Amino acid sequence: MTKKQFGIIFTLLALIVCVGVLAAKVNGSLPDSPTALNPTINTNNEDKNKDATKANDYFYDQRNQKEQIDSTTIDSLNKVIDNPNTPKEEKDEASKQLSTLVMSKNYASKIELAVKGKGYDDALCSIDGNKAKVTVKSKDELSQKQANEILEAVINISNIKDVSIEVKQ
Repeated sequence: MTKKQFGIIFTLLALIVCVGVLAAKVNGSLPDSPTALNPTINTNNEDKNKDATKANDYFYDQRNQKEQIDSTTIDSLNKVIDNPNTPKEEKDEASKQLSTLVMSKNYASKIELAVKGKGYDDALCSIDGNKAKVTVKSKDELSQKQANEILEAVINISNIKDVSIEVKQ
């Protein structure tokens, strides 16, 4: 598979994802009230005494670690797909895993931007199957309204309803 073919496939995959999200919004499969879902909110009180550089380091470290893991996984899946000796079933499974990983990374990035757009200094999102974990940088605990705003952003972007929200300082 050439780079041009990979680019075309990736672009088509992105368009399919966008159409799927748009179809979910148009068909109204999203719940009417995010309060009915009650997201899980975790606040680490031990972090309240740490200074701001520790929080910045946390987000920086976690983001880098996530990128390294994703990069390694993508490389190994591409090797399986590109190997001519790999059976067709394994190639199909690797392609499926690759597209799922790329979509999850795309959703996580969009969720992080949406949460930052709501006034938080930093945000980190990880998606694992049908579960999303959002970590936000905030000096105070989140109110139910703030948690619902984050939950609504996750649902609107990824259609994932099982959301865990964690607050770090």
